[in-house]
Amino acid sequence: MTGDAGIVIVDTVVFLNLLNVPAFNQHSDAVQKCFEDFAAAEADFELPIAAVIESGNHIARLSDGGDRRRFAETFGRQVRRALRAESPWTLTPLPNEAQLDDWLAGFPDAAMGDLSLGDFSLVKAWEAACQRRPLRRVRIWSLDTGLQGYDREP
Repeated sequence: MTGDAGIVIVDTVVFLNLLNVPAFNQHSDAVQKCFEDFAAAEADFELPIAAVIESGNHIARLSDGGDRRRFAETFGRQVRRALRAESPWTLTPLPNEAQLDDWLAGFPDAAMGDLSLGDFSLVKAWEAACQRRPLRRVRIWSLDTGLQGYDREP
């Protein structure tokens, strides 16, 4: 990968693989390598609130208490970095009431296409990033083939 990788919106499974969370880390080596490639290409990593909540839910359900504690602490450190916009993360902007109302209006059609509310919120974050940064590449980084197609080059 060369040049500016643009804005990379990180999906839940990618985040869990980056954290190397047991039972969710089947692709951790490949995801870590891709992360390094994106970072070398100066990507801006956005962490959506849906990925934060879903990742926290998965970590809270780990069967081993030691793992649960260790990964909850690691998770908390990384999310706090995103809150402070510390490299490499930023938190995607949270929707305001009007935007959330728009999401809810569009959700029935998304649900009919088997798109969860969490994934739909990633699509909405992608659309908003495309509008905010029209001269940059914007993509959703996901292992889910349904979300991989969200990749807009200027």
